[in-house]
Amino acid sequence: MQSYTIGQAARLLGVSPDTARRWADAGRMATHRDEAGRRLIDGRDLAAFSVELAKTADGEEDASYTSVRNAFPGIVTGIKLGDVAAQVEIQAGPHRLVSLLTREAVEELGLEVGMEATARVKSTNVHIDRV
Repeated sequence: MQSYTIGQAARLLGVSPDTARRWADAGRMATHRDEAGRRLIDGRDLAAFSVELAKTADGEEDASYTSVRNAFPGIVTGIKLGDVAAQVEIQAGPHRLVSLLTREAVEELGLEVGMEATARVKSTNVHIDRV
């Protein structure tokens, strides 16, 4: 399972590294240390935390999270696989994006809950890029 540093987690959550550190220090985000002593967050734990954070957000942030290219970097929080089609959910800061794509595409990208991915929006289509 992929793990994230405090800085990576902060970027995916749309907050500063200091805010992410405070959340970890307060026990809001579960962390562990690697061999080098760096504090890491398990991908599944970060995915769950990002969903909870989005649910409790009260809309205080007015800043847009999109770039000129309409890219939403985030973390995969859900995958539903059917026989042919699949549904992938990404939490990108305060934004929840859902994309319908083929099961084959999900498997080729190796998408899993807790991994970093980018949703790209063009008109009414959402494309998923693996980081």
